[in-house]
Amino acid sequence: MKRIMLLSLLLLLATAVHGQEKDAAFIRKIYDEALAKGESYEMLRYLTKNIGGRLSGSPQAAAAVEWSRQQMMAYGFDTVYLQPVMVPHWERGEVEKGRIVNSKKYGSMPIEVTALGNSVGTGPKGTLGRLIEVKDFQQLAELGEKTIKGKIVFFNRPMDPRLLDTFSAYSGASNQRGSGPTEAAKYGAIGVIVRSLSSYKDGVVHTGSTNYGLNVPKIPAVAISTADADFLSDLLHDDPELQFYFETHSQMHEDVLSYNVVGEIKGTQFPDEIIVVGGHLDSWDLSEGAHDDGAGCVQSIEVLRLFKALNYRPKRTIRAVMFMNEENGLRGGRKYAELAAENNEKHIAALESDRGGFLPVGFGITGTESQQNKLLGWASLFEPYGLFQFKRGGGGADISPLRTQDVPTIGYLPDSQRYFKYHHTPIDNFEAVNQRELELGAASMAALIYLIDQYGL
Repeated sequence: MKRIMLLSLLLLLATAVHGQEKDAAFIRKIYDEALAKGESYEMLRYLTKNIGGRLSGSPQAAAAVEWSRQQMMAYGFDTVYLQPVMVPHWERGEVEKGRIVNSKKYGSMPIEVTALGNSVGTGPKGTLGRLIEVKDFQQLAELGEKTIKGKIVFFNRPMDPRLLDTFSAYSGASNQRGSGPTEAAKYGAIGVIVRSLSSYKDGVVHTGSTNYGLNVPKIPAVAISTADADFLSDLLHDDPELQFYFETHSQMHEDVLSYNVVGEIKGTQFPDEIIVVGGHLDSWDLSEGAHDDGAGCVQSIEVLRLFKALNYRPKRTIRAVMFMNEENGLRGGRKYAELAAENNEKHIAALESDRGGFLPVGFGITGTESQQNKLLGWASLFEPYGLFQFKRGGGGADISPLRTQDVPTIGYLPDSQRYFKYHHTPIDNFEAVNQRELELGAASMAALIYLIDQYGL
């Protein structure tokens, strides 16, 4: 009996070793194809240079929908289709103006500003007022209406440079942009200036979405660069009566029809089990939207193209999704999850790339302990390719609505140190993306999708 048990154990061990060798060999093929014959970089070139910034509701967003549909059809995916979704249509309007108007040291001097997404405009008369600098909402509340009313609130809390995970630093500072205008309006503010959410001290302005609350006046809001924020703060220290003027012409129109774009390869054994890989097709209007999130879109399409090029027929259905309207509404992600529930679709995993096209370092997963352990157990297969960060907790904005259906969500993790130099700025252009790093990311995503397809989660 002991001999039989030992032989059985040895057989299981040999099978496991053989399986890992097979997986390692196929993953090597994925990387070889992506690095030698990858097409993600050229896809990104077309998306950014021929279409450009793709804010929801814009003609460029509509062009991006058609481009991605045609691209996936050209690759011969089994099915390519559109999911209709109504999206907000916000327009920036004329170029914004900003200036200090009564500095004792400098007099009147221009300061570059950019309107926050979804913000109301000032119109041609602009907004002029004394500045009140605050670091957070608690300080705002302590100052109260007696100090804030009739003033422009200047939110100047930097991202914490001590945090190695720049996304954690971003999360710690982002509420001043997302909710700052509404919080300031509660105390009678007439406008808001927000320090750009950046890991760098430079002169680059960062836009981003603000979200107005109910039953609170909507006041205009702009961002200034981190360098200008420090400069303005120093001026205020010496000159508390300092005033600022800004002029914006942004406005929100009626919602318009747009689409998520879906391409898939049908599974051969479990076609009703769906694995999603995706990014968001929309971007801000200041740049070409290369890192955010053109990179994630072309990487997701590339995952399916790699499988086609390697003649890999998945067990489960692999679906690439180009989500619309992540930046200022998340309508596409919500619509996708809504339709998945209505159609009784069974998603076994969702992977999102929305952290730029930088060097891959790992993945993070939100799910059950068993699902997390399974993904973490594959870490050794990625060691030859420099991926070392496999962690519990992760996902992405567009796939987050699937969590209500108990779908494990996975975030692709590139190196984060440079991302917030480009995030929501005029310099997030094609030239900022490194071809090698982009292709390594696509290969890493395809390798993980392959493992999930083979073994589930």
